[in-house]
Amino acid sequence: MYPFHYDLKIAFVSYICIMKTAISARAFLLGCILFFQCGSPESSQGQDKPAHTNALINETSPYLLQHAHNPVNWFPWGTKALDKASQEKKLLIISVGYAACHWCHVMEEESFEDTTVSRLMNDHFVSIKVDREERPDVDDVYMTACQMISDKSCGWPLNAIALPDGKPVWAGTYFPKNEWLRILRYFIEVYQDEPEKLAEYAENVAKGIQSTGMLPAGKPQNAFTGDELERINQDFLSRVDMEKGGRRGAPKFPVSDNYRYLMQVSAEDGFPGAAEAVRTTLNEMAKGGIYDHVGGGFARYSTDADWHIPHFEKMLYDNAQLVSLYAKAYKWSGEEGYLEIVRETVDFLEREMKSPEGAFYSSLDADSEGEEGKFYVWTKSEMKDILGTGIEAQAFMEYYDILDGGNWEHGKNVLRVQHPLEEIAERYQIPPDKAIEKFSEMRTRLLKSRSERVRPALDDKILTAWNALMITGLIDAFGATQDEKYRDQAIKTGRFLKEHMISKDGRVSRNFKDGKVTINGFLDDYAFTVESFINLYQATFDEGWLYLAKKLTDYTRTHFLDSISQMFYYTSDLDPALIARRMDTGDNVIPGSNSTMAHNLYRLGLYFYDQVYLDQSKAMLSRMLPEILETRQPQFYSNWCRLILDHVYPPYEIAIVGSEAGNLRDTFLSGYEPQKILLGGSNEGTLELLKEKLQEGKTLIYVCQDKVCKYPVDNVPEAIKLME
Repeated sequence: MYPFHYDLKIAFVSYICIMKTAISARAFLLGCILFFQCGSPESSQGQDKPAHTNALINETSPYLLQHAHNPVNWFPWGTKALDKASQEKKLLIISVGYAACHWCHVMEEESFEDTTVSRLMNDHFVSIKVDREERPDVDDVYMTACQMISDKSCGWPLNAIALPDGKPVWAGTYFPKNEWLRILRYFIEVYQDEPEKLAEYAENVAKGIQSTGMLPAGKPQNAFTGDELERINQDFLSRVDMEKGGRRGAPKFPVSDNYRYLMQVSAEDGFPGAAEAVRTTLNEMAKGGIYDHVGGGFARYSTDADWHIPHFEKMLYDNAQLVSLYAKAYKWSGEEGYLEIVRETVDFLEREMKSPEGAFYSSLDADSEGEEGKFYVWTKSEMKDILGTGIEAQAFMEYYDILDGGNWEHGKNVLRVQHPLEEIAERYQIPPDKAIEKFSEMRTRLLKSRSERVRPALDDKILTAWNALMITGLIDAFGATQDEKYRDQAIKTGRFLKEHMISKDGRVSRNFKDGKVTINGFLDDYAFTVESFINLYQATFDEGWLYLAKKLTDYTRTHFLDSISQMFYYTSDLDPALIARRMDTGDNVIPGSNSTMAHNLYRLGLYFYDQVYLDQSKAMLSRMLPEILETRQPQFYSNWCRLILDHVYPPYEIAIVGSEAGNLRDTFLSGYEPQKILLGGSNEGTLELLKEKLQEGKTLIYVCQDKVCKYPVDNVPEAIKLME
């Protein structure tokens, strides 16, 4: 969820009251209940010629194409729709969703495919469909409006009504057909009878959106201290469910960066409870139904507090980050089960979400054959037909909680682990090693059987930011496993971004579909790509990746930077303006783009001896620190908190030079030393810190901090001792 701004809410109390008299409480309640219940439909592929076709037919987004044959005259976001609304003096309907959103599909079926609803929308509004994954900037504006206008939670589908200039007057989430019709008729009437009232509301909302997108002037801070970390750590752990992991209550989201921070705190600071919070969360997620025990990979979230019933959609961004998290957790803890999660999740991604070009697609739907989760769940009789009824099959079904009446709805079962394998093996008198082997064989048989079912729809657009997260995940997987195929795939995906998504001047594109890019990149596209290229350099010692990361960083400083706050806007100064130019300052299920850029500037500043980069990174963190401390909700700022660790426990620069530099580098990558950056090669290269460090016939490791190096050693264990 987005942090809520209560001061802005007060200004809209009278407005909310008016809305509530016109729109039933039931609709608001439904919107609240369904905030997190997003997933999406398969698009129907009928043989007959469609009765309707609208302007979305020329788009590449699978989500927009799902709506291309609605009777609603949808337009994609752009000047054509906005100009039409202005010329015809019609209100805008801006409907935002994504291809894996279940309740988006429900609303389409109930309302947007209905001729009565579409006639009302077409006669009185200009209707715009937005894929939030392609246009997160548009989504952010109208989501912020929803959070200010409504006293209930907001989610997807997100439906906003706005003046012809795009300024919103109302926003909400899913509504059944009759409620949606009531909303439309209300605004038609108000716009005809009292247009000045809507204009006044819209102006207030626009000002509120603009103000929430900016940071107040911050006082620069010269040092970040252990005392601040102590407060942050206490606040962090107070929010963790120490029995089931994750945040307390339901639903539960796998917010990877929270546990990456706590893992690092446990290693660097030894803060009590941090290690337990990480282990509990990772273990419970891996045992729960949110993890696909048959095919690998994680669903987007759990609908309950026990990680049992997933919302079945699978997103690239979640799985890429969870590969990183479990890989780091293996290096940190030595827990073999974490390594199994890494391998199975990457196998799933490469099997089901990899494009022929070597990049990765965006998501898999929750639905198949019009039913949520149908592809993934089993009756006990189905399992018996596949696995038989022998003692080993019985043990398997008990291990994965397969019940006669189902452990979910309609007699269906979601696989989850509730008892240790050793306990089940002993109960059925099966040697544990044999149980592991047999259970693996049975999962393979289930996967083969499942592959014959109707598959969930695939959103096959390629997004730069999410693929960059996947590159980092693959590099972390290589570090944990030392399996060369993961590094090879990371390089292949990096080359795809370099060749298809990055222009010669350093401009990045957002999306790739059917051989085309159509949208200019946003700050997260730059931030995660820079991060992934820094990581590619550390995994290969190919300086080309590092210099490309610097080029993209300089581009962001030219086109995204606010010189006053030293923070970055989410959109480039080359993009058409929305009603507000906003900044992405917090961290959520994906780390924020500003916090990621602050990390990038810090690391590139160390690599290139660039004090401007280092000063900006510190200034950005200084701006954020008061908010982090005052809100006492560090889980919304975990990536910023990791940057604080860099200041309290400065990283070591590990320079490795000589013919065996690659092997020593890979050994470093296999360990968990989060406060380090790697540089080097078989020769000295071009980086300042490597100069005059090559000694003929030797490969040496220099452990340095702030450009000051200790006496070189020739093996990794000795180098790690110098770091301790």
